[in-house]
Amino acid sequence: MYRSIRLFACLLAACLIAAAALPLLAQDDIPPAAGRGAGRGGGGRGSTRDFLGLGPAPDAAASARGEKLYAPSCGFCHGDKARGASGPNLIRSQVVLDDLKGETIGPVVSQGRPDKGMPAFASFTKDQLYDIAEFLHMQVELVANRGLYKRLNVVTGDAKAGEAYFNGAGGCNNCHSPTGDLAKIGARYQPEQLQTRFIWPGGGFGGGRGGANAQKVTVTLPNGQIISGTLKRQDDFDISMYDSQGNYHSWPRDAVTIQLEDKLAGHRALLPKYTDQDMHNLTAYLVTLK
Repeated sequence: MYRSIRLFACLLAACLIAAAALPLLAQDDIPPAAGRGAGRGGGGRGSTRDFLGLGPAPDAAASARGEKLYAPSCGFCHGDKARGASGPNLIRSQVVLDDLKGETIGPVVSQGRPDKGMPAFASFTKDQLYDIAEFLHMQVELVANRGLYKRLNVVTGDAKAGEAYFNGAGGCNNCHSPTGDLAKIGARYQPEQLQTRFIWPGGGFGGGRGGANAQKVTVTLPNGQIISGTLKRQDDFDISMYDSQGNYHSWPRDAVTIQLEDKLAGHRALLPKYTDQDMHNLTAYLVTLK
């Protein structure tokens, strides 16, 4: 019952809880009730485990043993983390979601499913089947409860090499300045956020009425009239903007011709050129701008 709602819990957690509260927390920052270990009857009312309906916490030691059994026997078909390969994704399997201690997973593994091309693994003992089940439960848990995610250290590059790239091959200094728009940026963002911002820049809608981040737009009406200003919003159906006088306008997208300023053209041009080392070096340099 508990694990049968994990698939729903995964989506709900990602959209409502983790995205709002947990993505920027390191493992050590997570409140005790928000991570694994509270288990059934633990963690108190209102804990993340209770909300997600995760049920008993998987046995970490059994999961570690189960991974060693799963990898050579099942990984080639279902993927090394059970996310699927030539065979189905087991994280979404109803057999796995309904299982508590191997009672539904065990028979499928030991007997196989010949009609679906899955061989039998009759040599596994009851204890080994339990360990494999706990490994699969752990994978479901890691998908559902983002409170368990660990933030990795992305500062592995050479800051001096990153500075040289910034001022040289990358051409970053043509638009940015370490004493201007990037001043103290290393103190405002975590390293992984910095890396994401230059590798995957942009997002959101226009900059509203104005400001440094306002995106310029020119709209040509069916009668030939041209209106220029800053983008307010654009979606699949409509576009809205403020003209140079501050007046608001809105039209169906298919009724006008739109020309948007591409502030990220320089970033897009670098995407096929970056090497892994370039990205890590540039991150290491930006971190020093404090």
